[in-house]
Amino acid sequence: MAKFVERPHKVRYLKDIREIIRYGKDNYGESPAYEDKHFPGETERRKISYRQLYDDVNALGTALIKRGLKGKKIAVMSENRYDWVLTYYAVACGVGVIIPLDRELPAGELVNLLTRAQASALVYSQKQKKVVDAAIEKLDFVEYLVDMDGEGNQWRNLSIKGLLEEGYKYMEEGCTEYIDVEIDNTALMAIYFTSGTTGNSKGVMLSHRNITSNVENMLKRMYVKRTDKGLSVMPIHHTFEFTCEVVPCMVMGGTMVFCDGLKYIQKNLKEDKISVMLGVPLVFETFHKKIFTTAKLKGREEKLRKGMKLNAFLQKIGMDRSRKLFKEIYDLIGNDIRVFIVGGAPMNPEVIRDFRALGVNMFEGYGLTETSPIIAVNADYQQKTGTVGPPMPGTLVRIDNPDSEGVGEIVALTESRMIGYYEAPEETEKVILEDGWFATGDYGFMDDEGYLHITGRKKNVIVTKNGKNIFPEELEYLLNKSDYIKESVVWGKEDPETDELYITAEIVIEKDNLKGLTDEEVYSRIKDAVESVNKSTTSYKRIKKFNLREEEFEKTSTRKIKRHKLNLQ
Repeated sequence: MAKFVERPHKVRYLKDIREIIRYGKDNYGESPAYEDKHFPGETERRKISYRQLYDDVNALGTALIKRGLKGKKIAVMSENRYDWVLTYYAVACGVGVIIPLDRELPAGELVNLLTRAQASALVYSQKQKKVVDAAIEKLDFVEYLVDMDGEGNQWRNLSIKGLLEEGYKYMEEGCTEYIDVEIDNTALMAIYFTSGTTGNSKGVMLSHRNITSNVENMLKRMYVKRTDKGLSVMPIHHTFEFTCEVVPCMVMGGTMVFCDGLKYIQKNLKEDKISVMLGVPLVFETFHKKIFTTAKLKGREEKLRKGMKLNAFLQKIGMDRSRKLFKEIYDLIGNDIRVFIVGGAPMNPEVIRDFRALGVNMFEGYGLTETSPIIAVNADYQQKTGTVGPPMPGTLVRIDNPDSEGVGEIVALTESRMIGYYEAPEETEKVILEDGWFATGDYGFMDDEGYLHITGRKKNVIVTKNGKNIFPEELEYLLNKSDYIKESVVWGKEDPETDELYITAEIVIEKDNLKGLTDEEVYSRIKDAVESVNKSTTSYKRIKKFNLREEEFEKTSTRKIKRHKLNLQ
């Protein structure tokens, strides 16, 4: 692989999100910005043009200001839908501070986060109504509750529909109070609460420029076409989905389609002619598994592999024949898909290679909410599978305190770095270092060709008695490659008798692949898988003990295992 050479696509300077919305109205006009069916009573997708988006943002923003919410904090909690982005844009572009909340929050955590942020309004959908109703008695400080699916406006209980009607009326009367607001692109715009328990989640404070600079630099690496249609699948309250798919699509004049639900992804890809989709590894690994399981059941796996090998060769000489060679697969997912973007967790390099051989380009990147989020990403013109790509344009990365293998903490300097943690100056000081560098808390190394490799989280690292570092993510990745293991968690445990540290694993079995086997036979298959991993690694990393379970681990809305909920002792 050759050393990475930056060849950026041309992207205009993105001052703030309001400028992006205005540019869309002026240049893309009646082209659809969004397609959604999450409207009350709607069964078919409604198309929202760039012009209508601009007008709706101004109307909703005007109504919110007239309701006395200027300069205040407003939370939004719902499934991915047009009303969510409308609320975000309206609040962020002239009203106050937007607080995107996890749509899966239980009532207790909802109360806690709204209290910590002192939110003056909560915008939610009917799917979150039960949680809101359960929390209502403790939300007396919230001035307005705004129902996305409601009809009118009644005192404290408002609706998006009613507020839009109010806003359009004020604008018809000549009110320009919202439209005339000047945006400070370095001031606090949004507070994103990180995943975790109520007690330890942090409020990441971001500005317009934090997000727009990240979008701007990402688009220099990956070209988004005016004709592209993106499928919004991942929870939109995360910067990963919002910054890396929703906003870039709008910048380039594409169309964002809101997924009907996880079980409808394949259907949406085909019927809505999707060309770009972002997701976590689990989503794409499920796709991959389905493709090859189906081929195997039909006795066509060998033929499929031969076709992929041929297509990979043809791609190198500019003769991609994927649509003809793999017609049956594209009949299922649609002929328009061209790009998969993966992040949030390490991706099996074999899956990436397979999708590229099938004709779908796949990009892997790395980042955190605190960096809005991308720090490094592969480019569409030069990629290195098994890495998260080179640092983004405009981003510097260094490795602090590297060990003998060059592995150390990843530290980044970028315009996308957060303002700080909300009302937590001591926590902010721990991660924002001298001269503005940000300590990620992740371990990794840079190779000689300029690509970044992630080895694991600093807080998860297992340190042996002789000072060796073991990254559980590495062993989990190897374990999860087995057909008999669904997922796993690895940690270090001290032997009370010898005071020595040994590696243990909690393993969730893949029940579908172990049907009909006795408990002893299941244990034997898993033991063989563990031994296979042990043979492939050095002695001090070997797994000494393991436990089996059928129930999956509790996860965040982006499908990350909640390690803090496990009793890893």
